[in-house]
Amino acid sequence: MDKVELNKELRKLPSVEQVLELDDLQPQIDRFSHPLVTGSIREVLAETRRQISGGGACPPPDELLRSVKEHLGRRWPGFLTPVINGTGVILHTNLGRAILSAEATAVLADLSGHYYGLEYDLATGERGVRSKDLEELLCLLTGAEAALVVNNNAAAVFLILNALAEGVEVIVSRGELVQIGGGFRIPDIMREGGARLVEVGTTNKTHVRDYEQAITAKTGLLLKVHHSNFSIRVFSQADSTA
Repeated sequence: MDKVELNKELRKLPSVEQVLELDDLQPQIDRFSHPLVTGSIREVLAETRRQISGGGACPPPDELLRSVKEHLGRRWPGFLTPVINGTGVILHTNLGRAILSAEATAVLADLSGHYYGLEYDLATGERGVRSKDLEELLCLLTGAEAALVVNNNAAAVFLILNALAEGVEVIVSRGELVQIGGGFRIPDIMREGGARLVEVGTTNKTHVRDYEQAITAKTGLLLKVHHSNFSIRVFSQADSTA
């Protein structure tokens, strides 16, 4: 293709704004947002420009539109897509965990549209503590002396170990030294929390006596870990009383 033909084909390419104005693209804008769709259009047009420069012809608008939609699907797979949890696991870590009730989402939606006393003591007019009300409610509900809310299990385990077992021994069954998710490893969390790991039992069998024999004056906690994402199917035992 000579330079004249090349420029002719390149001039056929629509601008980003022209593609954005296509009616058939509105559902993608509603779902992915204007900035994400704009980014995909730019990448598709850049790739198309390279193909034309290599001797190809400018594709028709409907083909460009299809390319943009396919690019969005590849770039943002599953983006804000509701799914059905048919796994049998109610609190599924990959599907959003616990579903909020209609009442809870209504409260969150209402608060999100207003200012409120998140970290401000309305009685004294001074700065407050954002977790104070939640802590008091949890204490009333559970009878605990104090409470703290974190947003994942690794953080909870770390804080418990750091507060209750820093510098002392924590006994764990060898069959529970698991890794959950991308990097939640029990030995690592214990080390970061300042606890000293003491392993008992075997990979497939741990008894109450294993814990009893390991307890010393240096023992701070006995840690029981839920397997979560794996199971030992044959010749195994983990005493529930441990």
